[in-house]
Amino acid sequence: MLTGRESLSRLIGKRRRFLPNLQSILSSPIRSSLNLLSDKNGGLTETESSKGKVEISSSDLVTCPVCGSKVRGEDYTINSHLDRCLSRRTKRKLTQRTLLELNFGCSQSKLQISSDESEQLLSSDLSKNCSDYEENVTRCFSKIDPREEKSHDQRGQLPHTESVKQIDVAGSAENPISDGRANTMVDFTALSTDNEESRNLMDGTVDSISGMAIDTFIVGRKFSVEKEVTLGASISLLRDPDNIKDSNAIKVLSASSACCKVLGYLPLELAQYLSPLIEKYCLSFEGYVISVPKRSLDSVPIHIVCQNSIFNGKKGCDEFEALHLWQKALQVVEFAKNHPPNTTKYQQNFCLLLKEVLTSSPHLFTKDERKFIESFTSLSEDSQRLFVRLYTRKGPWFRLSTIMYPEICNPQQAVKELSATGYLYLFEDTTKLHDDEMKDLLSLLTVSELRDILCTLRKKCNQGSRKQNLIASLLSCYKGESCPVLQQLILERTEICIRTSPEAESLFWRAERLFFLNGEQDLSAFLLLDLGIVKYPTYNCIILEQIFSNESDLIAYEEAIEVAQVIDQSLDENNFELVLRCIMIADSRISCCPEKLIDSTSSDLMAIFRSCFSSSWVYSKVILLGISFLECERRYKDAIHLLRRLLDCFTCDTRRGYWTVRLSVDLEHIGCPNESLSVAEAGLLDPWVRAGSRMALQRRVLRLAKPPRRWKTPSFSESLKRKIIEVHIQGRPLNCEAGRKSRFYGEDGEQCGVEQLALQYYATEGGWQGVHTESGIWMTIFGLLMWDILFSDVPNVFRTRFQTAPLDMETDHFYLARKSLIEPQLQKIHDGLAEEILITSWELHTGTACRGVNWDQHSLSDLRAAVSCIRGPCLASLCRHLAQDYQCWSSGMPDLLLWRFHGDYKGEAKLVEVKGPRDQLSEQQRAWLLLLMDCGFNAEVCKVSPTRTSP
Repeated sequence: MLTGRESLSRLIGKRRRFLPNLQSILSSPIRSSLNLLSDKNGGLTETESSKGKVEISSSDLVTCPVCGSKVRGEDYTINSHLDRCLSRRTKRKLTQRTLLELNFGCSQSKLQISSDESEQLLSSDLSKNCSDYEENVTRCFSKIDPREEKSHDQRGQLPHTESVKQIDVAGSAENPISDGRANTMVDFTALSTDNEESRNLMDGTVDSISGMAIDTFIVGRKFSVEKEVTLGASISLLRDPDNIKDSNAIKVLSASSACCKVLGYLPLELAQYLSPLIEKYCLSFEGYVISVPKRSLDSVPIHIVCQNSIFNGKKGCDEFEALHLWQKALQVVEFAKNHPPNTTKYQQNFCLLLKEVLTSSPHLFTKDERKFIESFTSLSEDSQRLFVRLYTRKGPWFRLSTIMYPEICNPQQAVKELSATGYLYLFEDTTKLHDDEMKDLLSLLTVSELRDILCTLRKKCNQGSRKQNLIASLLSCYKGESCPVLQQLILERTEICIRTSPEAESLFWRAERLFFLNGEQDLSAFLLLDLGIVKYPTYNCIILEQIFSNESDLIAYEEAIEVAQVIDQSLDENNFELVLRCIMIADSRISCCPEKLIDSTSSDLMAIFRSCFSSSWVYSKVILLGISFLECERRYKDAIHLLRRLLDCFTCDTRRGYWTVRLSVDLEHIGCPNESLSVAEAGLLDPWVRAGSRMALQRRVLRLAKPPRRWKTPSFSESLKRKIIEVHIQGRPLNCEAGRKSRFYGEDGEQCGVEQLALQYYATEGGWQGVHTESGIWMTIFGLLMWDILFSDVPNVFRTRFQTAPLDMETDHFYLARKSLIEPQLQKIHDGLAEEILITSWELHTGTACRGVNWDQHSLSDLRAAVSCIRGPCLASLCRHLAQDYQCWSSGMPDLLLWRFHGDYKGEAKLVEVKGPRDQLSEQQRAWLLLLMDCGFNAEVCKVSPTRTSP
């Protein structure tokens, strides 16, 4: 795989079905100093715009005449923005003449939106059914246990913060009684207590609860014994403390039945407050069914009344606690009025995502865009569910006749509503489709239907043809316009076909990206959380600055991701011409982003991790992939030009080390050893060149800096010449083929790799125990030892509830922002308290997702053994390097971690890098081994070779 391809694919995430800016990006003139499309021999060809110095205009903002928003004054930005405005069809279409007559007025004012103004920007569509306290619900995702509420209430407010979110999803595993329905975990301590009934209740006693009634629902109907319910049927409540998913679970029993069959459960949000009242204060509840749902598994509305209370505790704080719990229960009931449990989980998650994004980032959407997104909640339940279902499927086209979901009663009516409101697009025979759209439609047909159409058109039809061949035959007819009735023939067989509209696809993709801030997570993250498969850590979101200051920055970032997707798809399709065009576009766009260059050279290191959300950073990844592609094509001069561009534009970036190494190597490829040496020497003076890249440059300098180029031996030569202990072992080979991983027969006669063979050798020779882990066990140890520091209160590094690490973890900002916390922790590790910290962290956070921590691969006993055998100073030194530069040092560690005990308490550890017959140490591995030796570790290389056979 090309270097940078995997990283770029992770950035893109799930490929978008519709790229709104693609045509304007590809059709805009390219102001690049490279003309890769015409230069086939590796030479540099200047374009018209690069014959002189390219002047970059200042980032003046201009007013769009269509929507009135502010955009940058660059040509490609204006064109892209106008295309988006016109595609919304909210304004009259502008002809070429009227476009030329437009007066773009410059404005130097910056967009500033206060928190009060941002709330006013939201329309009432999303909040018209919510009370005052619901505003806090969308800003707070924590589930507070009643026993912890007192400590939560006593927390002081963090100073100088604009927005603080308490994120706690560690205990959010769903109860099996949820029945797939929405059970929103909210922090009711943040809810308003202005309710008159609540204030009067707090002035009363526990006895005053008797006779009070609440309306709620029976959920978890698929776990019920009695499936049928009748209107007015009597019910009672019974605690279910043995429920493995929720210790607060409360069963709803049918009092009308002689055997009291289970009808379901109370919602878990309500049960967490009523369960202590039933157990501790002996409250009992009875009631009746007030409505019967259409479907037997739907939630059942009920009315329950507190029958009696026997208060056995002391007066005072206990009584206040009971009243407080009852008040919380009333607030849950009030909240549920606007969020009925019949709302499907995925539907509510989607609405929550939209509301959170519009609340936190309203300035990144135009007025029309906000209105369109907000209108989603006004759609019918069926329409909302159908759209989310289609949005998350592969698509893009769907046959309406095949859409059947049990929770959607009337899909035809839902399609009609979604089409009328602009969320869906219907295929009609009069619609002129692009070639790609026609190909997607043809893929909906079965092989027999495709053959039937070919026979109708009197085209040759091979009975053994594959589906793709049949589609290609029909597509060629459509492209040649020799088959005008093809669309009609398709429609006759598929009937109505639908797809999500480009506008909805674009806006909801943007909302999803703003919510998760990456391409690897999507709505499925909610599902994994709801099912308890993933548990996220607890942390505070302290947001002082926006990731994107204005819409134009976000649009530029989106366009960069589109270019990244195009080059990724083009490599799959071997469309090398489009690959080269994307490289040129990325090169030209970096020139048009001068403000990002200022950020990357700022002394404020926070700007460095925020720059990962800039268009220039995405384009740099596109260029890096392009460099790897050009090197494979042996177009070294073009690669050299792009490497110089990256080094000039990104002066504070840990990737500079790799770029410098490649620049030095490519210069040597074209016969410029002197310049290659100069580049390597300059790179060693760069503070951003670290770890394996620094080692590679040092070795290049030693190799190239020979007389007469250089007469003086570099000062680091002795350090590089240090000997690393080598151990040689032999094994009976299974295969000796080049390009394949070496396999051997182990001591037990079973097949194994070189690492397992080495483990067997060390176990036999020295009584060593150990694991083949590479960097895995060290990342796990680091994460457990530094857990509280990773999730400490640092502004702007936690922004969503789905993070497994702070945003700045792989930057220098991580250590500097937490130095006062890291150094005391390292001192504890140095003093021998690492095992105690490890055990405590394991017990508190087992199963919680954290970057680098692998709960399944490493057992607590192995981790304890490893930590206890490694001396405190060595472990503290290693953790310090990871804290200071996680990105550079989180890979390349030795394959094996070995330990053995001398008595009950003392032990020793060894780290071993294993190499097969044809393997060599990489520069990163060599850097790690030397670093470990400096830290005091016992490190060595084990080389495995085939057993020599006698002649």
